[in-house]
Amino acid sequence: MADLLFDGPDWNFDTLRRTTEAIEQIALEDLGLDVYPNQIEIISTEQMLDAYSATGMPLMYRHWSFGKQFIHHERLYSKGVQGLAYEIVINSDPCICYCLEENTMPMQALVIAHAAFGHNHFFKSNHLFRQWTDPRGILDYLDYARNFLGRCEERHGPGRVERTLDAAHALMSASVFRHRRPAQPSLRAEAERAERRIEEDERAAHYLWSRLERERRPHDHENAAAERRRMLGLPEENLIYFLERHSPVLEPWQRQVLRIVRNLAQYFYPQRQTQVMNEGCACFVHFHILNKLHEQGRIGDGAMLEILHSHSSVLFQPGYDHPGYGGINPYALGFAMMRDVQRICEAPEPEDREWFPSIAGCGDWRGVLKDAWANFRDESFIQQFLSPKVMRDLRLFALRDAEAEDTLKVTAIHDEAGYRALRDTLARGYDLSNRSPDIEVIDADLAGDRVLRLRHVLRNEVPLDPREREATLACLRELWGYEVEIDEMTG
Repeated sequence: MADLLFDGPDWNFDTLRRTTEAIEQIALEDLGLDVYPNQIEIISTEQMLDAYSATGMPLMYRHWSFGKQFIHHERLYSKGVQGLAYEIVINSDPCICYCLEENTMPMQALVIAHAAFGHNHFFKSNHLFRQWTDPRGILDYLDYARNFLGRCEERHGPGRVERTLDAAHALMSASVFRHRRPAQPSLRAEAERAERRIEEDERAAHYLWSRLERERRPHDHENAAAERRRMLGLPEENLIYFLERHSPVLEPWQRQVLRIVRNLAQYFYPQRQTQVMNEGCACFVHFHILNKLHEQGRIGDGAMLEILHSHSSVLFQPGYDHPGYGGINPYALGFAMMRDVQRICEAPEPEDREWFPSIAGCGDWRGVLKDAWANFRDESFIQQFLSPKVMRDLRLFALRDAEAEDTLKVTAIHDEAGYRALRDTLARGYDLSNRSPDIEVIDADLAGDRVLRLRHVLRNEVPLDPREREATLACLRELWGYEVEIDEMTG
């Protein structure tokens, strides 16, 4: 009993410190993880609900939508319809990990291993997070954003700030750079420069269309339009970025509000592309670490049973005909694939040697997984590492739901051709380019009618929802100041 890190469900800060140190030793020395320094905070139920409402961030500007989210989650929790997350982890340096004070000590050990080391390593090592996020500057930037918007409310009125934020929030999902990243300073440097830039903008008289000739000879119309689009950098996939730079009606402070919302949308974009990998990595890490501590006699059998019960509940995958089915559980898929990679590296079957000749039997599952965590996202990870065994274990199959057909058709089952078709189909389902509307700005004649023209390329012949389409166009008109049109075309 003397070697146990804890005994029973109760915890105190000394027990948390001792357990965290033991977890960290295995994470760094056995798994070889690379993590940011950890800042572990114990929070109450109400604080967890507050974190829910503010997209999991410790600092956030004021907006009515956050209060609406708080009330929504609080009512579901108070009625027993929805539980709370055991933890929330923030991609920052240091990495902030919120643990719920109601957790038992075995659960605290699980969430610390899961979040403070599993998610932490993934945030620091994955190429998408390294390319698109600034962990060291995000908290300072959020503090700047909150203070800046507060000053805007005092100076310009809460109503105007709210309308600008409402319109910007409605465009967030279509306001990220998917394929390129323009040169830009860190978030901390961006906050430091913002005030000076706004002051300079307010002193200057800007006519964004002044470089464009107001009159063109009729035969020069096509050349003029092409030159106009070139000068505006069109086509442009990031709607808020284009509005921020070229809207004829926005004031300097409004452009800065758009820049804040755009930076936050970009900050969360890698998480949308890596949910399976991120959660799979965290589950694999906590499972390995806590089992190792149990083998060493530092976690008792009773505590380990509680940990495994929670672990199994998180990984539960309902069948397609189960009342609780809501799609493929990213925790279940990610963990199953990563455990399978470990098996293939250590004890491959003939089938594995045929499908994965480069890693089958290599023995270095730590290196293979760390390379995958660093260099892949969900669709490419599934395309590269989903094995027939995992497809069989999860009982996966592919369906075709064609508009012209009255019935669903099973297109891939468990045979050689089916495995490959199923893997391709599942990978495409995690490709954001197939799941998100493909909308871009294609023209805006600032010296003419000033109509903003967009193009929507249909994916799988799926049109935009009419109500959401009109509501989003209204938000665009609010920020552009003139008419906005959108054309749909088949890709």
